[in-house]
Amino acid sequence: MLTPEQILIIKESQAEAIKMKSLAPATLKLAYENQWFNLWVPKVYDGLEASLVEGLTLLEELAYVDGGYTWTVTLCSGANMFAGFLEPSLAKGIFSQPTVCWGGSGRAAGTANWDGEHYILSGEWQYATGAPHLTHFTLNANLLDQGVPVLNEDGEQVVSSFFVPRDQVLIHYDWTSFGLECTASHSFSLQNIKVAKNNAFLLDPAAKKSDSPLFDIPFMPFAEITLLVNYVGMFRRFLDLVEKYFFEKSKDPNWASQYSKERFKLLDTIQTDFNARREHVFALAKTIWANVIASNFEGNNGPYEDLASFSRAFVKDMRLQVVELFPLLGIRASQAEQEINIVFRNIFTASQHSLLNGR
Repeated sequence: MLTPEQILIIKESQAEAIKMKSLAPATLKLAYENQWFNLWVPKVYDGLEASLVEGLTLLEELAYVDGGYTWTVTLCSGANMFAGFLEPSLAKGIFSQPTVCWGGSGRAAGTANWDGEHYILSGEWQYATGAPHLTHFTLNANLLDQGVPVLNEDGEQVVSSFFVPRDQVLIHYDWTSFGLECTASHSFSLQNIKVAKNNAFLLDPAAKKSDSPLFDIPFMPFAEITLLVNYVGMFRRFLDLVEKYFFEKSKDPNWASQYSKERFKLLDTIQTDFNARREHVFALAKTIWANVIASNFEGNNGPYEDLASFSRAFVKDMRLQVVELFPLLGIRASQAEQEINIVFRNIFTASQHSLLNGR
């Protein structure tokens, strides 16, 4: 799916992006030109409106090339997907812009106080991936009505999602992680920012404003499977780099006689298990998509449950297998500029994301 030219641009920009702690200009341009941030945006809003399997295939392929770049594309395209839950006239005006890019936080870390005419937003949110190039920030906030908490019928605090234009947001440049450096996942805050009622939206298939079948998938399984293919792509690259290293070392007769059989056997066992699980991921995606297309929504109850447990176990095992293999890769693997070290750092940083943290 990716062209050799696209792969070359991403690879040649990786070191620059790590140094800049943001996407490099060339790869940001590449995302705009190919509409990757609009991967899930309906075509009526000038997006790609990819099917679930098509989109996941692209994200996994990108993650194999550069996990940091793809983490940004994944989370920003996931936020741009919110277009399907906005009023169509509003969404059309926003997403027709060629460089539109949303991102933010899914945690309810602030408040939204309804004053009778507007929502007043205040709070601080962490880990807004792609912060330097976002045009709009998204957030979840606890609802208040004239300062009084809004509760549901079970007495629980009601939370709503909002989007805010970039010029109303204060970015805190605090992303200092040892991996996924280019994602620039900085914190941001709002202080008594007034927004219109239609800046609020609900991420629920029942509230969708688009006919695209993608929006019949609940957001949680959508987020789970889009993040999962990032780990799959990064780990597949890691295994290939380990195999390459073992082949290089096997040219040394001493290494070959002492380690070759045992280490290639270990790697083969891990690769075989990985390939089977990877196939299961895409089989699940095909099943989910087929059920959505057929409006067989109840038919996805089982696949969603499978995905929730399977994805967390898969990510946990990938992390453990990286730990098992990394000490076998020599001092070169500890050097920050080496690709295998970059992939290692990216996997471990990604594994701290709360959604699929399998600990």
